[in-house]
Amino acid sequence: MAAELPYPLPAGASLGQRLRFHRHRLGLKQAELADRARINQGYLSEIERDRRRPSPATLRSLAGALDVPVAVLVGDGREHDAPQPLETRDVPLYGAIPAGPPSSTTQEQPDVFPILRHLWTHDRYCLRLSYDSMEPTLKPGDIVLVHYRPDVNPEHVQGRICACLVDGQPTLKRVVVEQVRERRRVILRGDNPQIEPIIVDETMGFSIQGVVLALVSRDL
Repeated sequence: MAAELPYPLPAGASLGQRLRFHRHRLGLKQAELADRARINQGYLSEIERDRRRPSPATLRSLAGALDVPVAVLVGDGREHDAPQPLETRDVPLYGAIPAGPPSSTTQEQPDVFPILRHLWTHDRYCLRLSYDSMEPTLKPGDIVLVHYRPDVNPEHVQGRICACLVDGQPTLKRVVVEQVRERRRVILRGDNPQIEPIIVDETMGFSIQGVVLALVSRDL
């Protein structure tokens, strides 16, 4: 049975305040909500005090445990038909994979795209896709959020979709590392079965520029 709330939810409440409010609404202790959402209680406590930002997966788990839409927790209103203003941050939006950090002064000034504040860090940017190599996972026109991670070890992003440069040419592919005898081989695969994989060898200039974190916009 839901508990009687000792306070109203203030306008412009933070994620932590919203989370605590809806936990109290259900009469749940922190440990009970943590168990429902399958997360550590200490981590939940940090989120409620706005000291930690939950990952999208954790946010979905918490929303499911509280039986509310994710939009309610992040501030998109109490109901889908009564949205409240969202707190967002603008990040650079590129039409091609940048060969350098976001907003580099050596590149043409990019457009910007708003993302939810909890997804923002200074080393993230958005990328608008032009090709169909990642169909059906990603489609032309999609906008994805990318974490700038220059020259990360391919083994550390095994199976992830990455923004890469191959001989100076940008490509968005899933990074796969295989061990062939005593040598490591990097293969860049598209999810589109009609796209031939790229097998990276020693003669190629190859680097990973960023790792795709989330799809943030898709036209319907």
